[in-house]
Amino acid sequence: MRFSGTDAYVASDDLTVAVNAAVALERPLLVKGEPGTGKTELARQVARALAMPLIEWHVKSTTRAAQGLYEYDAVSRLRDSQLGDPRVEDVRNYIRQGKLWQAFEAEGRVVLLIDEIDKADIEFPNDLLQELDRMEFFVYETGETVRARHRPVVIITSNNEKELPDAFLRRCFFHYIRFPDVETMRAIVAVHFPDIKDRLLTAALTRFYEVRETPGLKKKPSTSEVLDWLKLLLAEDLAPEDLQADARNLLPRLHGALLKNEQDVHLFERLAFMARRGG
Repeated sequence: MRFSGTDAYVASDDLTVAVNAAVALERPLLVKGEPGTGKTELARQVARALAMPLIEWHVKSTTRAAQGLYEYDAVSRLRDSQLGDPRVEDVRNYIRQGKLWQAFEAEGRVVLLIDEIDKADIEFPNDLLQELDRMEFFVYETGETVRARHRPVVIITSNNEKELPDAFLRRCFFHYIRFPDVETMRAIVAVHFPDIKDRLLTAALTRFYEVRETPGLKKKPSTSEVLDWLKLLLAEDLAPEDLQADARNLLPRLHGALLKNEQDVHLFERLAFMARRGG
């Protein structure tokens, strides 16, 4: 089983190598990159390409590693015991399986996505070291050990908001998704907008990369944002000439799809003011 991208996802050569290496090594694939570069979508497309079910675990700031294994609802059991419910005799009735448990007990091999692991507490990755390494964990309430029937393909994403522990990194195969160059971006756009006219696409991408490369930009627009912008350009039926910048207004048309904070909008307004004074 080898991944080479799909008709809905353009994967670079180095990305396909990373995915296939992680699968061959049976190690988690840690994917980093700017927000909006397709890290989460990668897991979905890998599952599609390899014909495997996908289990998604979206990590939040309050997520604990133990939740990925299981959760024991002691409060419900106490309440049921007070009501005389016979279910309290079996503790398994109060154990809810986490995403790792679901992946371990799946009938066949699955893709397990652990999304945005850097959102959680710094100890979160360390708390999963043994489970991801040995592919098993112990359930204290029942005294049983849950072992993976089939080793899942684990894909972990990070937006690089915080450093991950060295011990965790040692157990992963790492890949950083670089921002697409113009030709790769053209291929990505062709997947989503196959009928877009070449002149409009050329003008739009030229303007987009000018915006991205503007010095002092706080948040650079991402791949997902340029796709949203192109969708708006097509909906408004704008011509290539409508996208050209001038000294009066350096902000791109429909800039709300690309610039997501007031500092960056003010930056382009200041640049336009300076250009008019210099002119």
